Amino acid sequence: MGRFDVATEGLSDVLLAWYDRHARVMPWRVAPADRAAGVRPDPYRVWLSEVMLQQTTVAAVRDYFHRFTARWPDVAALASAADADVMAEWAGLGYYARARNLLKGARAVVADHGGHFPDTVAGLLTLPGVGPYTAAAVASIAFDAPAVVVDGNVERVMARLHGVEQPLPAAKPALTALAAALTPDRRPGDYAQAVMDLGATICTPRNPACGICPWSGPCVARAEGVQADLPRKTPKAVTPTRHGTVWIARRSDGAFLLETRTEAGMLGGMLGWPGTAWDRTSGSDAPPLAADWHEVTGEVRHTFSHFHLRLVVMRADVGPDARPDRGRFITPGAFRPADLPTVMRKAHDLVHGAT
Repeated sequence: MGRFDVATEGLSDVLLAWYDRHARVMPWRVAPADRAAGVRPDPYRVWLSEVMLQQTTVAAVRDYFHRFTARWPDVAALASAADADVMAEWAGLGYYARARNLLKGARAVVADHGGHFPDTVAGLLTLPGVGPYTAAAVASIAFDAPAVVVDGNVERVMARLHGVEQPLPAAKPALTALAAALTPDRRPGDYAQAVMDLGATICTPRNPACGICPWSGPCVARAEGVQADLPRKTPKAVTPTRHGTVWIARRSDGAFLLETRTEAGMLGGMLGWPGTAWDRTSGSDAPPLAADWHEVTGEVRHTFSHFHLRLVVMRADVGPDARPDRGRFITPGAFRPADLPTVMRKAHDLVHGAT
């Protein structure tokens, strides 16, 4: 498993002192000096950022966060938003179930909690789409509860600090226990963010900057020269490739034929082109209307978390009286390609480049 005999006394204080000097500036974060002066984090902004950051980078999230909070500045505003508007703003951020759960969670906070977020892990876990990590992160960061927050950065730091050789994901319980042992009662919210910052900026996956790490002294991996090898990971299975077709029809007035995908499937609830059932839950093998279809040169390539996708794109120009079997025509003024999820926007761009 690894050497767990690391001297941990005082480590949280050392890390907090480092965080006071080096905390990353983020639009959803209250700086440690401001927090010490009594400024409290907004639970809505903390929750929104944590949902957005799931399996997504900070760099990718910043602009989305700014747009969301400008348009829906609090949980009540988001709860009253139209589903289609939220899904359109989310387009391109990926993992679209997060957007659906975001709406459900906001509406539950308003309907069941009077517009106030629960301040405990147990209470937060009652919200739709909130799992153990998000509940712990919001409880800790927003309410200073001594919850154990463990993301990929924290796992990496704990594995190296304690020299844990067991590969992930089997090592997760051990790494969580080690993280819990270090979580202090003093400033737990700042501490949770400090460990994540340490992993993101110093204890990085490749070429960790051990020379300037505040925990370099007791770090087992550094002492043994194996920091670049930890955490170990069980090899992933080969990612499968799926194939499908999308049909892009444009009416003579410039309107495009689009459909809202079913809630249950991939890209659920998102606007997209009619297509085949590459996700095995939605779509049809037949074109959405009778037309003179032409295959566009090239293909769309996109990778989801658990499979690669290759799409053939068919296009057709149709007259004003076209009657589709599925979907609806949306006029240019009511549709922006930017409202589409990334894979659908790639199909649009392929056609645009071919016309």
